[in-house]
Amino acid sequence: MVTGRTASDAMRLPIQRAQVENLYVEAMLLADEAHAAFAAQRDLGLVGAGGARRDALLQVSLACESLKTTTRLMHIIAWLLHRRAMIAGDPHAGPNDSAARIGEPVVVDWDICARFEVPLRRIVAASERLFDRIATIEAGWDAPEAATPVQAMLAELSARL
Repeated sequence: MVTGRTASDAMRLPIQRAQVENLYVEAMLLADEAHAAFAAQRDLGLVGAGGARRDALLQVSLACESLKTTTRLMHIIAWLLHRRAMIAGDPHAGPNDSAARIGEPVVVDWDICARFEVPLRRIVAASERLFDRIATIEAGWDAPEAATPVQAMLAELSARL
């Protein structure tokens, strides 16, 4: 067991490690997919049929949502890398570091995204869902453990004495 960890922490560690590794792979694949999809959409959208320029507002919106999606994914990846370091026992990666918290989500403007093609909207939605999953996992890991029935009974007996 790594110094400073309780027995309960040591029991949860393999589960957390597996979750972090799986989520890291998922986040990296989604980041690659997002990069490729936004780049392709940007390249396709610059010039339309017959060489006419496409909707400039749509191009700016595409750039903004691309940046938001990328930022969301980079926050996820940074959080996962920090968790990896914590699990590995890196003394420079602590639970009170700013990278130990996923923070607030970067909000998607679905009115703008409605104008994007379906595959692009799917990627944006997937990044949003992944962020929400990470936030839920973080909240669960940071929540105090519930007392077992035996611990609850001992606490009740202690309180009566």
